Amino acid sequence: MESKAQGRSEWTGFQESRPYGPKYDLRTDFVMVYGISKDFPQRIEGWKNAGYTIHLMTGISWGEYQDYLYGRFDGRDHWDEAQKDRSGNHLLHGKDVPYMVPTIAFAEYLASHIKLAIDYGVEAIHLEEPEFWAASGYSDAFKREWLNYYGEDWVPPHSSPDAQYRASKLKAAMYYRALDRLCSQMKEYSLVTYGRTVRFYIPTHSLINYTQWRIISPEALLVSMPGCDGFIAQIWTGTARTPNVYKGLRRERTFETAYLEYGIMQELTRGTGREMWFLHDPIEDNPRYSWSDYRKNYYSTVVASLLHPEVKQYEVCPWPRRVFEGSYPTEDGTGKETIPGDYATVLLTIMNVLRDMHRHEEAAKASDYTAGIGLCLSNSAMYQRGDVIGDGEQTGESVKYDGTSTTDELDAELKELLDWSSFYGLALPLVKVGIPLRPVQLDNILTFPGYLDGYRVLLLSYEFMKPEHPGIHQAIGQWVREGGVLIYVGDGSDPFHSVSEWWNRANSRRSYTRPEEHLFESLGLGRSPEEGEFAVGSGAVLFYRENPAVLSRTDEGAELVRNAVKRSLEIRGETIDYKESSTLHIKRGPYVITHVLDETETEQSVILEGLYIDLFEASLPIRRSVEIKSGEDSLLFDLNYSNQELEETSILVSSSRIRDEQEGENQISFVSESPHDITVSTRLRVPGEPSSITAGEKEASFQYDAESGTVLIRYAGVPEGITINVEW
Repeated sequence: MESKAQGRSEWTGFQESRPYGPKYDLRTDFVMVYGISKDFPQRIEGWKNAGYTIHLMTGISWGEYQDYLYGRFDGRDHWDEAQKDRSGNHLLHGKDVPYMVPTIAFAEYLASHIKLAIDYGVEAIHLEEPEFWAASGYSDAFKREWLNYYGEDWVPPHSSPDAQYRASKLKAAMYYRALDRLCSQMKEYSLVTYGRTVRFYIPTHSLINYTQWRIISPEALLVSMPGCDGFIAQIWTGTARTPNVYKGLRRERTFETAYLEYGIMQELTRGTGREMWFLHDPIEDNPRYSWSDYRKNYYSTVVASLLHPEVKQYEVCPWPRRVFEGSYPTEDGTGKETIPGDYATVLLTIMNVLRDMHRHEEAAKASDYTAGIGLCLSNSAMYQRGDVIGDGEQTGESVKYDGTSTTDELDAELKELLDWSSFYGLALPLVKVGIPLRPVQLDNILTFPGYLDGYRVLLLSYEFMKPEHPGIHQAIGQWVREGGVLIYVGDGSDPFHSVSEWWNRANSRRSYTRPEEHLFESLGLGRSPEEGEFAVGSGAVLFYRENPAVLSRTDEGAELVRNAVKRSLEIRGETIDYKESSTLHIKRGPYVITHVLDETETEQSVILEGLYIDLFEASLPIRRSVEIKSGEDSLLFDLNYSNQELEETSILVSSSRIRDEQEGENQISFVSESPHDITVSTRLRVPGEPSSITAGEKEASFQYDAESGTVLIRYAGVPEGITINVEW
């Protein structure tokens, strides 16, 4: 389906709370002006004058909402609606900025602000980060919501797995209600008042990150929300560097985690026609790292996102002012420094490459890798992440894990909870050998007919999540009988099997101790089959009575997962299709995108031979041979790419936005737009060595490469644009 953005040209954008500034004017298609403050009209005007389409972004769960908290909005104090943990502490995003319980009153308060944004003419509104901490659920407002929702008195969430699960379901439902109400109400307001439509988007972390960080959010529920026009996948170094465990080693795995995060996020729009922007951040919220650390992790997230070609829109930077004007620790830790000039140039190159990505389809063939392997993940994984005491005790203390906390001092039991190894124990063994595993949104199976088409093998476990509807098993059963192979891993030890849900309700005609009993029965295997392989119709089921978290601890655990997938393909008669690789890679038009995996048996560099432009270097150098070491990322422009668009004279790559390109006899000119004071690199293909190149009124420095037939031009950036003229 053609993206809505094609008509509006909203391929790239960024968010910024500060007024317009030429040093962080990234020249994208749109800007999300952040927050509704007294200077909101002036901020809108500044960005609009710079040529931007204007969106609004504001927090749905936190923000500068002190007028509401302290009664200045409606005469009533609202601190009772701040999220509170079992010790009575408010969960805060900053001073006087609590995470909120999304009551009807709070939604009405937000509506009064959003009306102002619509009055000022914004074209789209982003309500970001609907977040309810798993450790919360103790405020008076939440207790009232529990009574209204369940028709019974509140139960402390930490008192049992059932109480925690029910509290979390309510938290997700409350944010769905708030978002649905706001989007519908404000769309009606805009149409009635101004006769124009306004779009609503939800920027949100991934289901993987929210589950590991122990945050509840609507996620898959939003797929069915009519007023939602799309999402921003808020994935960046800060989420992706959260440590996990593979072969017993707990460490950061930014690339692998980001790859899985982007994968699950695209499931929110697959088959819906809605828009999805993938986000990257050249730094992150934690200001304690050096520029080299930020750079390496940024490259990993960019490459991880580009390996998902279905998404072609990007938020290229949150808060560009802090990137291009902020200072961060030096390598030796003795001081601070602003962004290195070469990194600034590379960032603008990547951002403009991202804007070009929609023009190119994936060039890789399915035979290049082991395709069609999925790992099921459900919203209910978030519902099992709170503090529970009693049988199956998890932790007796409230811990908020948002990626900035260290786990060094935590006990082993709590580390196990925070690592979320039951998911990564199934995912990392495959990603780490170059199998492009796809997270599968289990909740979508009942929403979209044929949702599982294209998958050959599915991995499933109910030791870290639960199926929210019995019909899911009927759909899985049909998929298996038609030739799919299901790998089920679980030992039945999860205390959340006992929560009061559809599989074990006392008044049900059939009751099951654990949900997989219903799954197996639906597959014709009886409630409690032995471990092993079972033919089901044209497909099969492989059952391993193992706790998936245990598989994360050893080499043998990782090998079990890989052997299970290998065996599944063998059952399908597709043994030849099982391929392990030292890389995850893809070609999108002329762009060659590669990550070389580490933690392999033989960590070796990968060498690409050809004729490339290295897009991760400020000078856009020509490379005949590119060595990519294990754990590193690469983004190249293939000069041998055969495409009619690469004419004898063409602008190949630039760290600026190009417009008004004009060709004449033996010359080409164009206007180059980029932030102020950035050194712009632009590489062109030309029929011969240039005799003259000017940038504005001045002669520009350039380097001609005869073998590639290209010329590199470097000049100072100007947001309103500088005219470049090339003659030969």
